[in-house]
Amino acid sequence: MPDGNGTFVKDFFIVGFPGLHSTYYFLVSAVLCLVYIFILIANGMFLFMFATNKCLHKPMYFIYINLVLSDVLFSTSTLPKIIARYLFQDGTISFSACFFQMYLVHYFGAVSSYTLAIMAIDRYIAVCYPFGYHAIMSNRNTLILSIVIWVFSHPISIMMVVRAFPLPYCGTNTIIHCYCDHVSITRLACTDRAPYSFPAFVFAMVILLGSLAIIVFSYSFIIFAVLQISSTHGRLKTFSTCSSQLIIIALFFLPRCFNYLAANVGITFNANLQIVIILLYSLLPPMINPLLYSLKTEEVKKILISKLKKHQVHLTVLS
Repeated sequence: MPDGNGTFVKDFFIVGFPGLHSTYYFLVSAVLCLVYIFILIANGMFLFMFATNKCLHKPMYFIYINLVLSDVLFSTSTLPKIIARYLFQDGTISFSACFFQMYLVHYFGAVSSYTLAIMAIDRYIAVCYPFGYHAIMSNRNTLILSIVIWVFSHPISIMMVVRAFPLPYCGTNTIIHCYCDHVSITRLACTDRAPYSFPAFVFAMVILLGSLAIIVFSYSFIIFAVLQISSTHGRLKTFSTCSSQLIIIALFFLPRCFNYLAANVGITFNANLQIVIILLYSLLPPMINPLLYSLKTEEVKKILISKLKKHQVHLTVLS
C-alpha cells in the first residue's frame, strides 16, 4: 500500500505473487504451510537422531547440523509472514522488522554458503588424506570451524542493513517478493540505488563465488584422486560419498548466482516467475537436504531401519 509521495514509509507491505487472484490465496498459504511443516519435521528428526545417537557425533554430521539449523531458521524467519499474508491478508511488516528480516535472510544464506564450502573441504580431506582425516577433521576442530562460520557470517549481513537502512523511502512501500531482502527493499528507495546495491552485490558474490571456488578446488582434487583408483567399484564407492553434497551444492549455488547476476546486469523476468524461482531455491534445499543426509549416509540409514523394525515389532505385539 503506497504512502503518499513526500511522506516517509513507516512500514512495508509484502505482496508475494503480484496479480494472484484472491481465490487462490488459501491454496498458496496451505502449500507454503505444508512446506514449512515438512521442513520443521524433516530437519527436526535429523536433529533428534543426532542428539540421541552417539554414532552420529562425527565431524561430517557436525557440519550437517550447521546446514540443518540454518535451513530451519531461514524458513522460520521468512515463511510465517508470507503464509499470514495469504491466510489472513496480513502482509504488513514494520520498517524495522523488514530490515531485521533482511539481515536474517542474508545471514543464514551466508552460513549455508560457508557450510557447503566446509563440507567440500571435509570430503577433500577424507578422500585425499584418509589416514590424517581424524586428526585434521576432529570433532574439536569441526566445532571451531562451525563457530567461525556463524561468527564470520555477520559482517556482510550487517553491512547490507547499515547501508540500506538510512536510504530515503518516501514512495511506494509494496515489496514484490515473499520476504524482505536487499534488492527488493533498496528498489523502493527514492534515490539512485546503484552506489548502494553494487557494493552489496560485490560482497554477495564474494561470499557465493568464494565458497564456490573452494568447492570447485576441493572437488577437482577429489575427482583426480578418484580417477587414480584402479577398480571401477572403488571409484564408484568413493565418489558416491560425495554425490549427495554435489546435489545440495548445485541446488544452492547455481540458481542464486544466476539470480544475482540477472538482477545486476539488467536481465528481467516476469515477477511471478522470478518469485517462483527464488522460492524453489530457497525452500527446496531445506526440504531435500534431510532426505539426502538420511538416504546417502550409512549410519543414518541403519538408525532409521532399526527404528522402523522396532516400530513394526511394537505394532505386532499390540495386535
